[in-house]
Amino acid sequence: MSAARDRIEVRAIRAYGRHGANPGERDHPQPFDLDLRLDVDLAAARRSDRLEDTLDYAALHATIVLIVRERSYALLERLGDEILAEVMRDARVAAAELTIAKPGLLAGATPAVTLRATR
Repeated sequence: MSAARDRIEVRAIRAYGRHGANPGERDHPQPFDLDLRLDVDLAAARRSDRLEDTLDYAALHATIVLIVRERSYALLERLGDEILAEVMRDARVAAAELTIAKPGLLAGATPAVTLRATR
């Protein structure tokens, strides 16, 4: 299998933050659901079976939750850009895709934004 096809995913991340363009949306933390997909060369990890040769899922999760909680933006697009910029700091990540959904905003619908970054 080619390293270019290796993927790490962290799905169904629930984080709470103050993001939104409408009046009152940033007054109280609200839930955000995020899915992260990373194209990564996992050849070293396949051989070594060592955590340091791959991306640590717990660290990825903690970084995303921290950004959602500690920063505040009007747009999901801006929030997503901040998360992708942080994820792409790791040179092993060739491409990333992030979907952020905002449940509970619209009656009967959940808006979501999907952003991508590549090297």
